[in-house]
Amino acid sequence: MSKNADFSIAGVSETARLIAPYIRRTPVFRWRGDGAERCLGNDIEAYLKCELFQVSGTFKARGVISVLSRLSPEIRARGITGFSAGNHAIALAYAGHALGVPAKVVMVASANPARRARAAAYGADLIIEADAVSARARAEEIVARDGMTMVHPFEGPFTVLGSGTLGLEIVEDIDALDAIVVGVGGGGLAAGVATAAKLARPEIKVYGVEPEGAPVITRSLAAGAPVALTDIRTIADSLAPPFTGPTTFALCRDNLDDVVMLPDSALLDAMRLLYDDLKLVVEPGGAAALAGAIGPLRQRLKAKRVAIILCGSNIDLATFQKLMA
Repeated sequence: MSKNADFSIAGVSETARLIAPYIRRTPVFRWRGDGAERCLGNDIEAYLKCELFQVSGTFKARGVISVLSRLSPEIRARGITGFSAGNHAIALAYAGHALGVPAKVVMVASANPARRARAAAYGADLIIEADAVSARARAEEIVARDGMTMVHPFEGPFTVLGSGTLGLEIVEDIDALDAIVVGVGGGGLAAGVATAAKLARPEIKVYGVEPEGAPVITRSLAAGAPVALTDIRTIADSLAPPFTGPTTFALCRDNLDDVVMLPDSALLDAMRLLYDDLKLVVEPGGAAALAGAIGPLRQRLKAKRVAIILCGSNIDLATFQKLMA
């Protein structure tokens, strides 16, 4: 972990100041009505943190801009690169456009066409590779050859501090909060949110929700160290990296109160609920926290004031319709 990364309330607040000109402070609102009562009953006070309205469609822009904001002008001028299944690619492209930094983004061939198009629209140079392993290798080659800075999709102290600004916003915007529910992929979002929330209010419980088909954090926590998965099977591609990293793992281990796993069918049910009740179109990973709150976490959340993070909306209409069908 970088000695320059300040994991304190002051450090998260400084990161929020740095990235504020380039991101949205996304809204949070009390979820009421038939859908909420049917799924959570009357004894859970639920608030939805709508990070799906972020400029890049997900929380990823926070971490990328946190990293870029700390680079010297000379290093920025060389450009940035990274590897992604889609959401991080969009964030890289957006951040490069917003800060005037060249971006060369490596995406996996399975990336949703809408995510490719959105990244390209920001002017990034897109490179397509067969899978995550080859995409990472290509990005590392670009760093070595062109001198660009690698911005990791979830690992690294300044990436996590960027995600932490989301947790800080939640604590600032919801008084007397008891718990936060957050989706878990590689762990960057969960690590940042949990760390910031615990710094501000140590008594807050933070629960992660992970797809059964991509349990990298669950298995890493069980092993006591980061592990890599060889078999990923989930519709939630944004929550499906085959590995985690040392910084992310350590912060998840120290600050998450628990991680629960869900089948893809539960993610689909949550997506449908958000559309039917609120007319929100959310990608599978973006609905994970809600799926956890109305599923395995429901009993633990009784009589609590709870924030549920809707972390992403980068899905095209055709894919959304296909999943809902």
